[in-house]
Amino acid sequence: MEDKRIIEMYWQRDEQALTLTRRKYGAYCHAIALQILHNREDAAECENDTYLRAWNAMPPDRPHGLRAYLGAITRRLSLDRWRERKSQKRGGGEVALSLEELGECVSHPDSVPATVEAGEVSAILSDFLRSLPSAECDLFLRRYWYFDSVAQIARRYGYSESKVKMTLSRTRDKLRAHLEKEGICL
Repeated sequence: MEDKRIIEMYWQRDEQALTLTRRKYGAYCHAIALQILHNREDAAECENDTYLRAWNAMPPDRPHGLRAYLGAITRRLSLDRWRERKSQKRGGGEVALSLEELGECVSHPDSVPATVEAGEVSAILSDFLRSLPSAECDLFLRRYWYFDSVAQIARRYGYSESKVKMTLSRTRDKLRAHLEKEGICL
């Protein structure tokens, strides 16, 4: 079923929208949550919370792309759960490493997720990503959106880990310069 029809069902408060959403995007949402949380039970909870959040947000929200909308909700919920777990027990992992790396682009690394999620720099970031060559953009998104490890990215694209690290470093430098040019001081 087309996304526009599913969104319309949300607006009509038709509960079948939830079933169709789960069928079409359940694996996608679960994969995002699992990549961040590395725990099947927590990932399943975040997936279910995504459907509830979407149900409560539509209306008034009318997303242009349901996949991206659900992915953003899942990612946000998963990061919130990850932060909660991290505060309860200090731990590392790819999420912490990715956020730390991305924090190099701004003056306060802890503010990166909150600022980006709040939408303050999302348009600037989108423009930046669109300006990148496709391969560079893909690497950046795999690391900082999906939180893939450098090793996972290297295997996925057939690169050496050092090439992935260098490309990501150069892309972060470009991002830092782009944010400075746009007057973003975080």
